[in-house]
Amino acid sequence: MSSSNFLVEIKKGLPSNNYILVSSDPFLHSEAVSAIKGLIPPQERDFNLHIFDLLSTGENTVSFENIIDSLNTMPFFTGRKFVVVSNFQKILKKDLLKLEQYLKRPSESSALALMNNGTVKKDVKDRLKGLKQIILDIKSNEIFSWLKEKASSQKYELPESAAEYLVGTIGPDLGMLSSEIDKLSLLGKPKVEKNDIIKIIEGKRSYSAFDLVNAIKEKNMEKVFRIYKVLKETEEPYSLLGVLNWQYSQFMSGKSSSQDKKRLHKIFSALNKADINIKSSGSSYPMELLLVNLLK
Repeated sequence: MSSSNFLVEIKKGLPSNNYILVSSDPFLHSEAVSAIKGLIPPQERDFNLHIFDLLSTGENTVSFENIIDSLNTMPFFTGRKFVVVSNFQKILKKDLLKLEQYLKRPSESSALALMNNGTVKKDVKDRLKGLKQIILDIKSNEIFSWLKEKASSQKYELPESAAEYLVGTIGPDLGMLSSEIDKLSLLGKPKVEKNDIIKIIEGKRSYSAFDLVNAIKEKNMEKVFRIYKVLKETEEPYSLLGVLNWQYSQFMSGKSSSQDKKRLHKIFSALNKADINIKSSGSSYPMELLLVNLLK
């Protein structure tokens, strides 16, 4: 099941008793928790929403017995109780057995949501029967529809061209894209166009990441570094790298010739090398070297 399936489950009020929500992006886990929180009336949240983190240490260390007790305790008021367990991938073997026993006879008045960072281990999946698994990760070709859904939840329409420009400028970082969707809602317009996004995101900035990519395609070194000089004043190297990665991924999806594929393979090798070097050095030099390589 995908992220869109999770939204369907949320609209139904999470009808199943036990879920495991899988994602490699902490932002999507945070979004899922917010959606669950929204199912509970504000005056009941202190009583009927319990969040545990298996990475907690010291005085905040989580006892799995407490989690099971919380699930089995009747909710206050007339609603259901929601129990969220973050970083489920860190569960201990002895606690896995306790959870396995609970799932054989789960509480009918509680909903359990296990947040798993990364792929669920096969042995864990095989042992935990009765869990509905939902993959929260969003594929690159699903980002546009995700943005439109986010905009719709904020009561405005986001056309395809506006969504494409937003991703092309910001990059595929879901947290940053979500923040921009929130900003655009402040315009109070029923439909947000590409020009509205340019005004909000670009402001007084002379160039965008789109301009940088176009200059690279033109093989115009002077223009590339003039644009980069402006962009690096407001963008981190890693953020720009994400935009370039996304842009070339879109190019690749439409290419089929062996020559195109060979060239794009070299480009992605250069992008990957720059990614490693930026993370290890923290400087802008790997980004500048990448631009030189992309111009070849």
